[in-house]
Amino acid sequence: MGSLRCCLLLALAMLGLHPAAAGKCDLQGLWRNELGSNMTLLALDMDGTFSGSYHTAVAATDKQILVSPLQGALQPPGTKGQQPTFGFTVQWQFADSTTVFVGQCFVDRRGKEVLETAWLLREGVPSRRDVWKATR
Repeated sequence: MGSLRCCLLLALAMLGLHPAAAGKCDLQGLWRNELGSNMTLLALDMDGTFSGSYHTAVAATDKQILVSPLQGALQPPGTKGQQPTFGFTVQWQFADSTTVFVGQCFVDRRGKEVLETAWLLREGVPSRRDVWKATR
């Protein structure tokens, strides 16, 4: 079983390609980060859940990198005008690993949406004694 070495940026700032409406974040649409990875988020359900796909541009593998599904949830902003927090999970289709992302959407003074995220990648390992090297 090969080892996947994902080199995603820890504080992943994903830059939105669609304009923010009235200073509020709209997660729906296409997002691209500075490393060339692409994420597409579909419409949010009434309960704040969403789905989509992630195509990473950064992975150390000999396998073909495939677009992978994601599932997430949005916490609506609080009453103090805060921007929404969210989380999502990507099930990689080309590796024995899963990544979870958590973050918050911000709108800058020019109306540009920015997602600030952090992530953890969990790779499958053959036994419990290898657990120490399974999470990045």
